[in-house]
Amino acid sequence: MNTQPPRIFLSPPWVGQEERDAVQAAFDSGYVAPCGPQVEAFEQALARQAGRRFGVAVSSGTAALDLIFAHLGVDETWTVIAPTLTFIATVGPAWHRGAQLVLVDCDRTGTLDCDHLDFALSRVYDPEHTVVIGVDLYGQCCDYARIVRMCEKIGVKLVMDSAEAVGATYEGQPAGSVGFAAIYSFNGNKILTTSGGGVLVTDSPELAEHARKLSQQAREPVPWYEHCEVGYNYRLSNILAAIGLAQLAKLPQILRKRAENAAFYSGFFPGRLLPTSNHWLSVAILDTPEEAQELAKRFAAANIETRPVWKPLHLQPVFDGVGIPCLGGEVAEDLFRRGICLPSGTGLSADDFARIRSVIEAK
Repeated sequence: MNTQPPRIFLSPPWVGQEERDAVQAAFDSGYVAPCGPQVEAFEQALARQAGRRFGVAVSSGTAALDLIFAHLGVDETWTVIAPTLTFIATVGPAWHRGAQLVLVDCDRTGTLDCDHLDFALSRVYDPEHTVVIGVDLYGQCCDYARIVRMCEKIGVKLVMDSAEAVGATYEGQPAGSVGFAAIYSFNGNKILTTSGGGVLVTDSPELAEHARKLSQQAREPVPWYEHCEVGYNYRLSNILAAIGLAQLAKLPQILRKRAENAAFYSGFFPGRLLPTSNHWLSVAILDTPEEAQELAKRFAAANIETRPVWKPLHLQPVFDGVGIPCLGGEVAEDLFRRGICLPSGTGLSADDFARIRSVIEAK
């Protein structure tokens, strides 16, 4: 007989009757395939959320990044500069297209270190074929003002990976509001979910139109199937967009609950939580790697999910020995070794918090 308590997940979806009703409405509309009024409404709502003119809803945040790079023509002649402390999907599309990656360390907030970025940009010899990817890590916006100035100074494109940052802000600006384009993710563990999905947001009508076309196999506007370029099957379905609209309507409530989670943890880890605007995940930086590992073991024994901070890309085996430079890296390595992502779900109950408290307080 299994006497283990129910599992507390790191950041599970928070869905209910509103999402059920939205899906039913999408079914009733007759639009089930990757087109329909819910997709269009979701795109418009997300563009407004990001302070942008256009949105293109797609199957994942990774797909959104890939469409941006496809539009730009990124290939082996391009350089893509990105932080090393991020999920591999940040650089995956550029890697698949053959671009030369340059990795940059983070600062103590976990976001892109602007001094290292400034040095990387000083070595750029072909600005027209260079992209900087900024990452809003764990819902904390990087230094938009400084990064935008540096990129504009030499004329390189800035693309924002705001996958984790829906609802976050930088000095009053929405996450994803700067640069040539930005992306959000709606994976099952994000602030908002469509079960799986993403969006590209931009002020460029050319990018929005081309990305939308590419995401639907790049079919030309003629009665027969004609193609002048090879596209992708990246479009978000109308059913999933309906879920996203219901989730978006609940965003203020979700953000309040996530902030309450962070306040709970700050009582146990004062001054040791990574800063975050939308509180997607509460991340504690402990005094030693051993302390972080011991706490993770205690949580696991109690059937409570935690995770380490992202493993830096320059430490990933897939990039070992392939000549990818990393400027710095020591701060990212330190956060990886001493950091622990704590259960941060919107639906955490009083009983859940009691179990979490007992693990943290156990010696």
